[in-house]
Amino acid sequence: MSTVALITGAASGIGAAVARRLSAGGARCVLVDLDGEGAERVAKETGGVALAGDVSTEEANREAVELAERRFGRLDVVHLNAGVTGGVDLDAFDAARYRTAVGVNMDGVVFGVVAALPLLRRSGGGAIVVTSSLAGLVGYDGDPIYTMTKHAVVGLVRALAVPLAADGVRVSAVCPGFTDTPLVAGARETFLNAGFPLLTAEDVAAAVESAFYADPGTLLIVQPGRQPVPYRYAGVPGPAGGERPPTP
Repeated sequence: MSTVALITGAASGIGAAVARRLSAGGARCVLVDLDGEGAERVAKETGGVALAGDVSTEEANREAVELAERRFGRLDVVHLNAGVTGGVDLDAFDAARYRTAVGVNMDGVVFGVVAALPLLRRSGGGAIVVTSSLAGLVGYDGDPIYTMTKHAVVGLVRALAVPLAADGVRVSAVCPGFTDTPLVAGARETFLNAGFPLLTAEDVAAAVESAFYADPGTLLIVQPGRQPVPYRYAGVPGPAGGERPPTP
């Protein structure tokens, strides 16, 4: 039985690369993007189906899952990849741009998980991989709002890992460094002139595919010239007496 995958932000960059990689292995893909024409182009290339939708809305996420069920009858893996930069100068705050970044990068992940879970469970389990960033693990002062949103989705993945695993659903995240995608297109020459290596979308797509099979809660760091490696938190000190909090 072929794997059925749902990918957001699939019209270009990492999402499109994941679609190409999974479809080459026989997966049937539902591709979601605000750029409907771009998603349709990738769908034609990969034999998938496309949906033009704004993932910052609950409706678009529900429609994507309904499309997967209607066309393929099941759902096995979900790649919640759609993302935008924050680009917010706090000295000239743009509330609309801020809300867009929070809506796509945070709400799009929460709404995507909520929409996908029932069909994943009915399909016997599966995996959700979220595209975070190194900015989800460290403080990136070049884009504080983007950094905030990526920290948020890392926290969500870590908190959901155990409860979702009980339903047979593995959730993890990939945390790539700077990647040659439309998000960094404006700074590409700066990186190249400085001799700083950029990841390719294909590099990250390979890590995403491996993350589908990773242990729940894995945060997979992806950097140029290195094999992806799980991030390890140092941990925080508990009460002096060694007590543990009660189970909710």
